Amino acid sequence: MSAPPPTTGRSGPPCPDVTVVVASRNRRDDLLATLPRHEAPVVLVDNASTDGTVEAVRHAHPEVTLLPLDRNEGAHGRTLGAAHARTPFVAFADDDSWWAPGDLARAVVVMRAHPRLALLNARILVGSEERLDPVCEEMAGSPLGTAADLPGPSLLGFVACAALVRTEAFEAVGGFDEVIRFPGEEERLALDLAAAGWGLAYVDEVTVHHHPSPRRDAPGRRQAGLWRSRLLTAAMRLPARDVVRTAGRAVRAGRPGVEGLVTALPDAPAALRRREPVPPSVRAGLRMLAGDAP
Repeated sequence: MSAPPPTTGRSGPPCPDVTVVVASRNRRDDLLATLPRHEAPVVLVDNASTDGTVEAVRHAHPEVTLLPLDRNEGAHGRTLGAAHARTPFVAFADDDSWWAPGDLARAVVVMRAHPRLALLNARILVGSEERLDPVCEEMAGSPLGTAADLPGPSLLGFVACAALVRTEAFEAVGGFDEVIRFPGEEERLALDLAAAGWGLAYVDEVTVHHHPSPRRDAPGRRQAGLWRSRLLTAAMRLPARDVVRTAGRAVRAGRPGVEGLVTALPDAPAALRRREPVPPSVRAGLRMLAGDAP
């Protein structure tokens, strides 16, 4: 899927209450196409790119706040970027995604109208044909239902490139951490927000466009990365029996699961140092999502 054609400027008025944080590595051409589409100030966290991203963005988009890193921080780069935002809300975007015209401002209105809402997950349309991402169908049908004080179905997970967060809540739970990195970094953050009493919701009325970059990890490598994140998240936030069950599922998943288990082991001590199991109410929600609860 090719990147969208470049535009000459933002397609709508800037939204002053939100900052768009983009974390990227070695996707210069994608960034040059998508950065002009953001209708808010942008903080770009460059995860030690080697393709000239920093220089190209400085030249083409001097209005963008650049945070070049000396090493690849993965998803934790978004946390570093959010610290530079200084706005009550932060929208995350990938180098191959952007919020639909006017929808970033609309999402902020939704957030302000629902003070317990810490994270809004927008609808995601994929590619030039604008296919609805299957994960959105799952979110829309969340078995957790819709709380009276939330604008849409409740969630215990989200897609980072389509998320708008309340900065206060995001910072209070530590944002994206240094252990999980990428991919699958969303689960630990979602669990911590829910454990702190915040709400997460899917809101179909606002849209994010995602044109997947051709520069992507092979599917097998991504699956191994997801298993690594599941295992480390379990070690940080779930009871010991659930950690064992997650490890067993990884082994039964075959090569990607085993690779994920092996790559998780070096980071297990760091995960265990951050261990703080979520309360029973959150675990009940996880069981409901897994189909294990009545």
